[in-house]
Amino acid sequence: MEELNDLLRQRREKVDNFRAAGINPFANGFVPSHQTAEVAELHADNDAECLKDCQASYAVAGRIMARRDFGKAAFIQLQDGSGRLQIYVARDQVGEEIFGHFRKYDIGDIVGVTGAPFRTKTNELSLRASSIQLLTKSLLPLPEKWHGLTDVETRYRQRYLDLIANDNVKELFRKRSRIINLIRSHMIDNGYLEVETPMMHPVAGGATARPFVTHHNTLKMDLFLRIAPELYLKRLVVGGFDRVFEINRNFRNEGISIQHNPEFTMMEFYRAYATYQDLMDYTEELICHLASDICGDLKISYGGKEVDLTPPWDRLTLKESIVKYGDVDMAVLDDPEKLRQYAETLGLEPDKDMGPGKLLAEVFDIVVEPKLWQPTFITEYPTEISPLSRKNDENPDVVDRFELFIVGRELANAFSELNDPLDQKERFLKQLEEKAAGDDEAHDMDADYVRALEYGLPPTAGEGIGIDRLVMLLTDSASIRDVILFPQLKSATD
Repeated sequence: MEELNDLLRQRREKVDNFRAAGINPFANGFVPSHQTAEVAELHADNDAECLKDCQASYAVAGRIMARRDFGKAAFIQLQDGSGRLQIYVARDQVGEEIFGHFRKYDIGDIVGVTGAPFRTKTNELSLRASSIQLLTKSLLPLPEKWHGLTDVETRYRQRYLDLIANDNVKELFRKRSRIINLIRSHMIDNGYLEVETPMMHPVAGGATARPFVTHHNTLKMDLFLRIAPELYLKRLVVGGFDRVFEINRNFRNEGISIQHNPEFTMMEFYRAYATYQDLMDYTEELICHLASDICGDLKISYGGKEVDLTPPWDRLTLKESIVKYGDVDMAVLDDPEKLRQYAETLGLEPDKDMGPGKLLAEVFDIVVEPKLWQPTFITEYPTEISPLSRKNDENPDVVDRFELFIVGRELANAFSELNDPLDQKERFLKQLEEKAAGDDEAHDMDADYVRALEYGLPPTAGEGIGIDRLVMLLTDSASIRDVILFPQLKSATD
């Protein structure tokens, strides 16, 4: 810390010295003509002889990432948002006064350079500076140049340093942006309208999760940061938008882990006159489209293991998957008492009031979910845990719903929507009973949503896809914090 304070003091002294010499250490007005990558591309095929008489001149700006001094000249590595380019700064080219100031520049400073391209004796494309100007004086040193920024905690807390020091991190977030743009384009090309719905809700709804609570002073009422946009998007389908989607943030007041961040990005979309089975086909199509573009293949690597996204993907009912992976007979799952005994052998301690549907879901989480490495659709979820899903016509104990699992984690959740307002009201009332019994994640009553259903929601299927987890998959990232620019962290003082 003392060493850091000394460096900070030295650099602040340089700021004062520059100002005393009439140089603004935080100058404005320099306009780059090109990015470094553009210069590199323009002259990628030009050898030293070709560049010898090149009359082109480029203005570039960026951060000094490295420098080598040779008395009357120096090489610096200039980094901008597109990449790096070597700059040759010589006293006889820029003038003695400017060169004298340049010698006081530090690694981390941001500069503007104008110069002509040439190749060094080692054939590296460079710019020969005809002028160089300090644009921003850095007061803190960058991470040690040979090792970069490797401390995970610092990388997440100071993402700006992570992006400066680690080119692969920049590339990851460029891929994230491309993934979202590809999703948006694919949805629009398939007739979906992009919409925006409220982020603050008077009723926490659309999912079973604990919300964040805020307060509106003027209205004198509590509001909830949304846990899902579902109920508003379905209101739009009632209003006549047959295909809608939204890519935006959800907020859930839950734990933090390598898979969970309390603020996360989802895409939800709804299609009238479709079923959950139609959405299974569409989900395969969408994710394969993304993988082909981002990864170049439907066989990708995640954590050193292959994931084969080639369709068709496996489809199993919830109970079938437990039988397959849990070494148990279907008869056990169909008998509530035997199911409870089986759950206890897994280490679960089910409450005496827990229904068989919720218990099946907890068993699934233990014995099945971690084993679903290859893409698998799980269907026929219990009605008990699906308050917004349409009951199956042949078996009302289950709903027309699927969840998609890849690499042992849930990636998407979809169902044919419940559009019977009487059934919906009854399920909301049942959820209120569970909330009164202590379930903090139970769904609240949304009377206006029931009223919307009374005007008529056409047969509709809807789906939510976790964008952060999808980016994790397509970039081979182990933690959700790696794909969120500013993940939520504990206080640095904890």
